[in-house]
Amino acid sequence: MGNKVLVVDDSALMRKVLRQVLTEAGFEVASARSGVEGIEMIEAFQPDVVTLDVNMPEMDGLTALSLLMTVRPTPVIMVSSLTTASAMPTLEALALGAVDYVAKPGGTISLNLHQVADDLVEKVRTASTARVRGARQRPAKPEPASRLRASSGTTSAPALSKTARAAGRVTTRLREPGVAEVAPPPTPAVRPLRDTRAARPSRDLGRPEGLLLIGVSTGGPRTLEDILPTLPADFPWPVLVCQHMPAQFTTTFAQRMDSICALEVRECDSPMPLQAGQVLIAQGGKDMVIAERLGRLIALPVPETPHQPWHPCVDVLVDSALRQMPPSQLVGVLLTGMGCDGAASMARLHQQGGRTIAESAESAVVFGMPQELINRQGADLVLPCTRIGEQVRDWICAH
Repeated sequence: MGNKVLVVDDSALMRKVLRQVLTEAGFEVASARSGVEGIEMIEAFQPDVVTLDVNMPEMDGLTALSLLMTVRPTPVIMVSSLTTASAMPTLEALALGAVDYVAKPGGTISLNLHQVADDLVEKVRTASTARVRGARQRPAKPEPASRLRASSGTTSAPALSKTARAAGRVTTRLREPGVAEVAPPPTPAVRPLRDTRAARPSRDLGRPEGLLLIGVSTGGPRTLEDILPTLPADFPWPVLVCQHMPAQFTTTFAQRMDSICALEVRECDSPMPLQAGQVLIAQGGKDMVIAERLGRLIALPVPETPHQPWHPCVDVLVDSALRQMPPSQLVGVLLTGMGCDGAASMARLHQQGGRTIAESAESAVVFGMPQELINRQGADLVLPCTRIGEQVRDWICAH
């Protein structure tokens, strides 16, 4: 693990506080007063991690990040204000290749940065071993399914997927440079989904045919952009996403994902019925659970579960889904992130007959969460993120 950190911030006070926190944690720290100076210092200091302020004069954090990824790709932690206004540039930074972010609790000049000192140190340590993923071109929002059907004269999900691929909107078969494809486990280990629709009792009428459950943490926003836009607008199951993120960011994150996805993407900020063709993003500062109301399944935000360290919590979501639906009607996907959130519940889902995918080390920014699922023998398949959307469509859209 590398121990050299370059702090880039235009505030002398913030540079001093960040240097003190990181030095006390055992890092060798250098600092720069601007994005321009930071880029100039990259080659000379050769840091293992860079902390980069979002809002700086002369050269803002996004511009500096773009140049840094060109000059010397390095794990970057964005340091931003914990405000709604800071959410969009921070999410843009994650799309450009930043590994993670730390929110200043007191605004641009944060005198109480000690409140997040442990979080900062943990994220810098994690970033020092993270896989750096370069910037990607912002994907165009796919055509609505109705428009594709009108032009093609077909209504089948496989035909829609073929049309979208031909139009260049789905690229899950393309590998990123330097990323090796991971061969899936032997076919006999992959259990087919059982078609339970005919056997469902009448009280299940109006319920979705199944649920796609996605858990993700560090590196998640960038990774989800490789998966959710590949799902067609007539995707037959609701999609529920737990991305570890603070409350001030999830609304903007849902809006950003909605702008690039054929599916409707919304933040789950109130009880919402589960609908095919919709993605619900768990609200930051809450957990999201599946419950039954008047014979219908809904997703709703609930207070954070106190015994869980990560929120919105993947384990809470998956366990609530297992209480409401047969495992055979659930698919779980565990993506990049430090820690083990989601591994226990998705291993239970796998053991009870559901289907699960773990992101591979070749594409995961941080391999912690998916590795834990693999170690528990809870993954049907281990795939790079660029192949997960395709696999999900193959499992679900064919039914």
